Amino acid sequence: MTTALVWFRQDLRLADNPALRAAIDNCDQVLPVFIDDPADQSVSQVGAASRVWLHNSLHSLNESLQERGNQLLVVQGQAEALLLQLAEHYKVTQVFWNRCYDPVAIKRDKKIKTSLAAYQPRSFNALLNAEPFNTLKADGTPYRVYTPYWRMRCSSLPGEKPLAAPRNIPAPTKKAPVFCTDAPACIERLGLLPARSWPELMMSHWQVGEKAALKNLRTFLKNAVDFYHDERDIPATAGTSRMSPHLHFGEISPRQIMHLLMPDNTNVEKLSRGAETFAKEVIWREFAYTLLYHFPHTLQKPLDKRFDQFPWASGYTKNLRAWQQGQTGVPIVDAGMRELYATGWMHNRVRMVVASYLIKNLLIPWQKGEQWFRETLVDADLASNAMGWQWAAGSGADAAPYFRVFNPVLQGEKFDKQGDYVKRWVPELHSVEPKFIHKPWELPSDIRCSLDYPEPLVDLKASRVRALAAFEQIKVRTK
Repeated sequence: MTTALVWFRQDLRLADNPALRAAIDNCDQVLPVFIDDPADQSVSQVGAASRVWLHNSLHSLNESLQERGNQLLVVQGQAEALLLQLAEHYKVTQVFWNRCYDPVAIKRDKKIKTSLAAYQPRSFNALLNAEPFNTLKADGTPYRVYTPYWRMRCSSLPGEKPLAAPRNIPAPTKKAPVFCTDAPACIERLGLLPARSWPELMMSHWQVGEKAALKNLRTFLKNAVDFYHDERDIPATAGTSRMSPHLHFGEISPRQIMHLLMPDNTNVEKLSRGAETFAKEVIWREFAYTLLYHFPHTLQKPLDKRFDQFPWASGYTKNLRAWQQGQTGVPIVDAGMRELYATGWMHNRVRMVVASYLIKNLLIPWQKGEQWFRETLVDADLASNAMGWQWAAGSGADAAPYFRVFNPVLQGEKFDKQGDYVKRWVPELHSVEPKFIHKPWELPSDIRCSLDYPEPLVDLKASRVRALAAFEQIKVRTK
């Protein structure tokens, strides 16, 4: 009897899982393994909100495996050592996994492939529709602007047909007494949940797992995708797909999404405006991974080297904390930050607004915002998160120009006209009329004083002028 070890990571699903399919096709038995490696405290370590999602997603994956006659072996420790130990104990013939693309994972996986050479390790692409090293310009260099990247990708969409979920996954006959064999208990022992009630509140907004991901996608494609182009900018409505955390944990693949969006290999040109916009967002994520793969330093450092010399504010701890807690005195910013803490997610339009406010109005380094999002987002995808923050800062590829400073008042008045979004997350302003909901500092003084809501940290106009002056300094220094 031959045995394959399948190492699950950002691919917590059974359908369209090439590593799992290869294991079933090549061996008689399959050992599904998930390793939580607490020693790895690099940027690839997931934050608190993502660990809560991971806890629930692992339970969901294990239930799916049990329905097919197997279960997930969940262990904690150093990945390389555990893989070797498991391979030896179970007399493993081959080891399979799906690739990750952050620099820490790439370096670790190369080392593991060498140390596990006796077990014929093989890796596959399950995270993306197309590999970053296969989507280059004609001159062999990576794209740094999204529009030509999108045009290049259009001709290859929707991509290869997704793999069906296996009906049966034969489990190893040999048990391992040195490891916990009760998967639910093992998942609990990982300690992914913090010791407070916040996870229950956050997860009440979500359904987790492969089945939920597919169900939610089908509902979105049936009811909302054709209106996505316009509705995606309105934070008070359910106009987005909310597929990002499912993609982040690999509960669904971009290939599955594209094939459901483009059945029978529909051309991009035949999609509705909303469907095409949604397709562009899925491929935008792949563009972010392309940048991460080719420019790994952009996780922590600006791609535009001029920003190495940017004169950020000093002594910003108090303002940073107020931003994190949704106490800036700017309603749409505070609404977004409170939505983030309560749900582990924030509407994309609002993400741009809160990022611009932190970077340009408060002059706080974008890395501080990226770190907070990585800690609090359930969809804290390394590539998309870093690219989004560098876009807001004006320091990344295809970035917004630095002099583009989002005015949170105008953004609120345009995309939250009646203040429904603000009133949901900032209940202190529930009685404020729409005219003042996004600028309560303009209320009559007697009404303003009766509100339990903070004064703005900074003047929006003055802080915008300060930000532009700071950018002029690095322009001068780098001439």
